Amino acid sequence: MLIMLVEPVATDVFNSKSLAIQAQKKILGKMVSKSIATTLIDDTSSDVLDELYRVTKEYTQNKKEAEKIIKNLIKIVLKLAILYRNNQFNQDEIALMEKFKKKVHQLAKTVVSFHQVDYTFDRNFLSKLLNECRELLHEIIQRHLTAKSHGRVNNVFDHFSDCEFLAALYNPFGPYKIHLQKLCDGVNKMLDEGNI
Repeated sequence: MLIMLVEPVATDVFNSKSLAIQAQKKILGKMVSKSIATTLIDDTSSDVLDELYRVTKEYTQNKKEAEKIIKNLIKIVLKLAILYRNNQFNQDEIALMEKFKKKVHQLAKTVVSFHQVDYTFDRNFLSKLLNECRELLHEIIQRHLTAKSHGRVNNVFDHFSDCEFLAALYNPFGPYKIHLQKLCDGVNKMLDEGNI
């Protein structure tokens, strides 16, 4: 059964580690659900994902689209973790991964800062940071994941980097004020715990 889930290895040499990693990625792609994600992601991250789902659902007025965006986000994060844990990245990709981690850390601090400090929010700056993360992620996964995974990356970042969405989310008098507070509380906790 496992063999049916795995795409054929493109070399003449049998490599069980490569086969196992492909199986993990494939199985993960088929099985991502909230229950699986919560067993692989800590409570704080799970709370942030839940809040991202709620605000996305309210903003898009589309439960199915919100679920798709969050599932795609979870799949990307978990596939990246599988590749990283299994030492699949070459030196250039490891350097890109370090750059990506720093960019995500900067993004997290910016998200919280824009919420905590009045009149500092800049949707274009935040959108630019998100799109820089997207480009780094595409470079990191280029050699490892399919066009479908690149599409998932775009689906996630197209939504979260949208300037209209960001403006609505950060509107101090808008309907997403409570969501933003909970998101920032979670992101701040992740920063304090060194998880982002």
